[in-house]
Parts: sequence; C-alpha cells; structure tokens
Amino acid sequence: MGLGRTWSVALVGLTGHLVEVEAHAADGLPAFTLVGLPDASLSEARERVRAAVASCSIAWPARRRTINLSPASLPKAGSGFDLAIAVACLAAGGLPGAAEAGRVVHLGELGLDGRVHPVRGVLPAVAAAVAAGRADVVVPEGNAAEAELVPGARVHAVEHLAEVVLRYGGEARWPAAGHAAPPAPTASPPRARPPDLADVLGQDEARFALEVAAAGGHHLLLIGPPGAGKTMLAARLPGLLPDLSDAEAVEVTSVHSVAGTFDAAGGLLRRPPYEDPHHTATPAAVIGGGSGVPRPGAASRAHRGVLFLDEAPEFSPRVLETLRQPLEHGELVLHRARGAARYPARFQLVLAANPCPCGKAVGKGLACTCTAMARRRYLARLSGPLLDRIDIQVEVDAVTRAVLALAGPVEPSATVAERVARARAVQQERLAGTPWRTNAEVPGTWLRRHEGGLTRPVRTDLERALETGSLSLRGMDRVLRLAWTLADLGGRDRPGTDEVGAALSLRTRGGHHG
Repeated sequence: MGLGRTWSVALVGLTGHLVEVEAHAADGLPAFTLVGLPDASLSEARERVRAAVASCSIAWPARRRTINLSPASLPKAGSGFDLAIAVACLAAGGLPGAAEAGRVVHLGELGLDGRVHPVRGVLPAVAAAVAAGRADVVVPEGNAAEAELVPGARVHAVEHLAEVVLRYGGEARWPAAGHAAPPAPTASPPRARPPDLADVLGQDEARFALEVAAAGGHHLLLIGPPGAGKTMLAARLPGLLPDLSDAEAVEVTSVHSVAGTFDAAGGLLRRPPYEDPHHTATPAAVIGGGSGVPRPGAASRAHRGVLFLDEAPEFSPRVLETLRQPLEHGELVLHRARGAARYPARFQLVLAANPCPCGKAVGKGLACTCTAMARRRYLARLSGPLLDRIDIQVEVDAVTRAVLALAGPVEPSATVAERVARARAVQQERLAGTPWRTNAEVPGTWLRRHEGGLTRPVRTDLERALETGSLSLRGMDRVLRLAWTLADLGGRDRPGTDEVGAALSLRTRGGHHG
C-alpha cells in the first residue's frame, strides 16, 4: 500500500481554495477512481495522467488507485489538476522526493505525450496558494510570466512531466524529439493608438457629459440618430479614466485570467478595460455562465472599466434587467447547481440608443417616419428601473454642415483626462476612510446628511423637486452625486445651486425623468 500527497488550487469565481490531492495505491483489481466532486473535464484526467506517465517511460503497475481531492465537498472543475494528480500517483508509487512534493502546489494540464499545457486562472490560483502559505508553485511554462506577477511566489516553470519527476529525484525519459518544439516567441505587435476625443467634431454637450461621467464614475445614456457619434464618444471614455491602482490591476487581471483573455507578456492590466458585446449576446455571454462553475461574462471583464451596449433597445430584456444587480452592488453572484461564483462587476455602463426605430426622431431636419406608438414602444424596451440607475442621459444631435464649417481645434483626451484625474483626486481625499472611491458609489444617506456640506437653498430646491414628484428619492440621490462631481471639476468645495441645476439638466435630458 502506498500513499502520496501534493497540492493544487480550485477556483470558485475569483476565490482560490487550496486542495489537497491524495493518491492511494493498493493491491486489487486495476482501477483508477477519482473522488471529491470532479466535473466532467476533471474526471477525464484519469486517461490523460495514465498516458502522460507512460510517455515518460515510467512503469504504471496494475494496482487499484484512488485519488481524493480534499475538501471533498468543494466542487472542482477544469483540467488544471492533472499535474497534481500525476505527482500524487507517482509519490504513492515511491517517488524519492515525495515529501518535498507534498509541500508544493502543482497547476497544469497534461497532454498524452507528457507535455504540460497552460490553464486559465493561474494568477488568482497562485495568489491563493501564497496567501495560504504555499509559496512554491509548479506551473506550465506558458503560465510562468503570469504566475510571477504574484508577489512572494516561488515559481517553477515546466514544459514536460519528466521535468517534474526528475525534480523530485525520480527516473524518467523526456522524449524531447517526440513532440514539436514550442513556437519561438514573437514580438508583440505595437499597441494601437487609443481613440482620441479630438477626433469627435462638435457635440459639445455630449463631450461635457462624457467628462462628467469619467470624473465621477457615472453611468451614461446617449440618445441620437445613426451617425451622430454615439459609438465614437463611448469608445473614448476609457481614455479619460485614470490608470488602475495596484489592487485594482490585480483584481482586473485576475478576472481576465479566469476568462482566458489575459496575455501575461504585457504584465498586469493597468488601463481600464472596455467591453462592447453585440446586441445578439445572450445573458450568459454578458453576465457570465456555463455548465458547472460559471465563467465571467462581459460585465465582469469590464470591471473597473466601461461596458458599452450599442443599440441598447435591441438587447434581450433578460440581459438588460440582469444588469440591475451589478449596477447597484458592483458584483455578480451566479448560482448554478454545482455552486455559486462571485465576480466583481463595478463598471461604468454606457448605453447608446436611437430615438425610434427609424432613428430620426431627434435632431433638426430629420423626418421621422415612425408613429408615436412605435417611438414609445421602442424606448420602452429600456425599463424605468434600469433608466433610474443611469445618472446622465443626453441627446446627441446629428452633426450639421454648419458645425463642420465652424469646427475649430478641440481638446484631446489627454487634456480632459488631466481634469478628470484632478477631480478623482479630490474625491479620494474626501472619501478617505470610507469604502467608496468615486461619487457614483456614495450612498444617498451619506449625501443627504446635513454635515455633507449642502447649503440650505440647495436642499430646498431638491426637496421641492421631490415634493412635486419631478424627482424620486433615488433620482435626487443621483442628482446629488452629479452635483458633487461638477463641484469637483469646477474646483469648488461643495455643490451650489449652479451645480445642482446643471446636474438636473444632465439627469433629465432626452425626455427621461426621475
């Protein structure tokens, strides 16, 4: 009888759980049993491990093997446990360095020829291992750059199972000539210049709304005819946002690592991400999903960045309504039969919509062919509860020939980004010691306090709007958030009546109130 142990990591959402991989070898009918709530891809590890060990010219005795993944009650998914299972089996068979192997975390998928293939989610997995006191981690060569981003990790990169066996004092043959050499690394293509706000002609009101949205982290709705520049404006919002902090960069990079969209060659993601799913996207594509433990969708990949929904009324109502949870709480909790996964999703939502099916109900000189009922029905696809969570709602008129003739030099993104950065710095100083970072995150109870700094005339105007029903209580909170952002941009220590008036204008433009 032999017993071997090592470690791996199971990811549930972005949370990594240390998993002890135990292998028990005993006399009896040959068998390979895997227990501990494995999913289908993990159950197939039996065949991959057996073939990979044989490819290293290591004997596989005809014995009864039982592999336990502890804690057994935790669902485990994916092929990243292959390497740990193989090491545990070899340790149970008498691997000389079994004691050392029992202190190391192993991550990686095995090919039938023994190669160790990269897996998703290595960054949060290695971070969880280090946090649990297991700093020595063996990872695939293809994941080495990503694993080395974790402070305190002692990363050992391998290409083949034979390397791991030799590391622990065993005997193995690495059939280097038996498989194709890995492709030579290629230089990363130069990064394209990010879209610049200087490319947008006219649209002074929409440009100002974009600056306010960037400064306070506010959600934005753009309504206008086709070709007015709504998509151009939305694509330039990430360029106005400041770089991610160290903690934010690790969190955002972890999401993209789990989603399989992270290229470790460029290091941690330091710029706010930008996601723009097509309007035919399913709820699983936008919110996240999949069989077993759900994967992050576009909403989580846009964490600390921008989620842009072009042609928003064309999206499925199920997609639009499921966005209400992350808009309110900044995270998504996805429940499945095998467990729940929690992903961060604190993004800035930008919606773009035509005013009607033909797109010509807004702007001068545009002849709309839609009936009044068709226009109402079209925009009614954006529900009241969803619109109530959008701080800024503006109309984007079509650019006319006069605007083109009079257009002069316009501010580039860099100039606007400097003002946004100053406003963000003021907010961070004011919100120091609180869990909030931007005005858009501050709850209404804090904003409505007398000590929040509002003067009596300002409070009177807002209370009058609340009393007449032109603003709901949530709408008043949204106006207050916008007023604080306008004050921060203007260098004022608190909002005045001018800021509140401008906030009301930004909040109610385009025919939407509340």
